[in-house]
Amino acid sequence: MNNMKDDIQKRLLDHVNILNVVLFFIASTIGLYFTPPDFFRGIIFGGLIVTINFYLLARTLKRALTPPNLSSHQVVLFKYYVRFFITGIIIFFLILMKIVDAVGLVIGLSTVVASISFATMIEFKKLIFKEAM
Repeated sequence: MNNMKDDIQKRLLDHVNILNVVLFFIASTIGLYFTPPDFFRGIIFGGLIVTINFYLLARTLKRALTPPNLSSHQVVLFKYYVRFFITGIIIFFLILMKIVDAVGLVIGLSTVVASISFATMIEFKKLIFKEAM
């Protein structure tokens, strides 16, 4: 049973990573051809910020939860809040300096959330149809 759970988690993470790249590429391509430059930059910067944060969070959690390097939850939370604070500063200055359009930035920042949602739907579909057979 535990092996099946690990397989599902691995597939889900793989789906998220692949879908994130695909959605980021699609949003960036659409932004490049159909939106003003500041909107396009918002998509690019937002997508890069959220992708890097997602990668760093996954790396932090993997290191913290893999023996023998188990970390306390305070260390994990501290790293999370430092990243969150730095991300907030970056977003603040991107908008303040009018480098990006805020709506484009939100679209870029949404790529990981969308990829997690799509990956979850794909996995649910697999589980439902697997149980139906």
